[in-house]
Amino acid sequence: MARVKIAYVGGGSTRAPGTMASLIAQGENFAGSEIVLIDLDEDRLALVQTLAAKMARCRNLDLTIRATTDRRAGLTGCDAVLTSYRPGGFAARIHDERIPLKHGVIGQETQGPGGFFMALRSIQVMKAIVADLERVAPKAMIVNYTNPVNIVAQAVTTNTSIPFVSLCEGPLIYPHEAVAAAGLDPGKLDARSIGLNHASWTVRHQYDGADVIPLLAAAWPRVKDDPTIRTSTRRMLQIAITLGSLPSEYMQYYFFTGEVLAALQAKPTTRAEDIFASVPDYWAHYRQQAERACPELDPARSRGGINELELAIDVMDAIFNDRKELLPVNVPNRGAIPALQDDLVVETVGYVDAAGIAPLALGPLPAPVAGLVKALAEYQTLAAQAAWSGTRREAIQALLANPLCTSLPVTEAIYAELAAAHREFLPERLL
Repeated sequence: MARVKIAYVGGGSTRAPGTMASLIAQGENFAGSEIVLIDLDEDRLALVQTLAAKMARCRNLDLTIRATTDRRAGLTGCDAVLTSYRPGGFAARIHDERIPLKHGVIGQETQGPGGFFMALRSIQVMKAIVADLERVAPKAMIVNYTNPVNIVAQAVTTNTSIPFVSLCEGPLIYPHEAVAAAGLDPGKLDARSIGLNHASWTVRHQYDGADVIPLLAAAWPRVKDDPTIRTSTRRMLQIAITLGSLPSEYMQYYFFTGEVLAALQAKPTTRAEDIFASVPDYWAHYRQQAERACPELDPARSRGGINELELAIDVMDAIFNDRKELLPVNVPNRGAIPALQDDLVVETVGYVDAAGIAPLALGPLPAPVAGLVKALAEYQTLAAQAAWSGTRREAIQALLANPLCTSLPVTEAIYAELAAAHREFLPERLL
């Protein structure tokens, strides 16, 4: 098994205990390795380190787990960097969600103006991480979960030579969730999705060897008004039946824009405020478990569950132990999806082994959705470059390329308000 040094930027976050549980579940695959937790909060870092060290010890794993607030020191000599951080914390996310809604535009962590400003903040931090790596670990690979993962990956892969992959479990989750809502067995679904992160579509959707779309259509009259099925899942089903391809759940923002906006505006709290309200309970649970000889995380009291960022562990295992696996990845296209430029970061299935990640050619985008994906691709490219090195004017141009931003005066007003709210996290050129 590979003996490597993995640095985890965001190692003091609410997701960090679950992420370490994921790594420890595969600990035998990293025997002899060193894990360095890196974050700004020394107390939370120490708590996560205690949890992880105890969980590893209880499984008799040969893992060394350290923690530091000195990012460059933690990155020195590493083989891989797992990045999952949130500049400004949930308070910043609340701005991302609330301010656009005030102007009649969807506020969301990865979509529209909210996602755009998350990208601006995330990429500023990622630029600094890349600069550190170029000095202290130039051969290290970044395995990224920081949102919006596609725009962050686009910025880094366009402007640097650092090996980089962004990850998201969406292609593994959303098609199966829709099939289950239709009363079918998700274990019988063979699905492959391509496109962009949070804008991917199945180009293969076989159920027991047959096309699943007619089966979903047959189930629709029975499930379309079922209150036990999440509204977003029912929307996925309706989109799939109409367009002939299973979408990412995030496609509801483009095909049910008015309905989603009205629901978000009517809700007294935003998603960020809901999560923020649970944060004290997460840390209380983590502190309780850290006092035990063998901690056991409760999925209901752990941010994201107890197997967070598991796909990142799978990718690192496949690379460092030459597993030769097929996994969903976000990497430069390199001809995998026709009609999209080679350097565009796309979401597809990649062949992952010791040589790295090779995106598979799974066919063209479904015709009914190709236009939307291409529009989002142009936005992704413009947003990434604006965040990396652009001016305020170029940033507004990029935001106007987003299909959710249809009014120039409104978009400029949202930009001004969000830029002011996030001033401490943005470079002067974007203010």
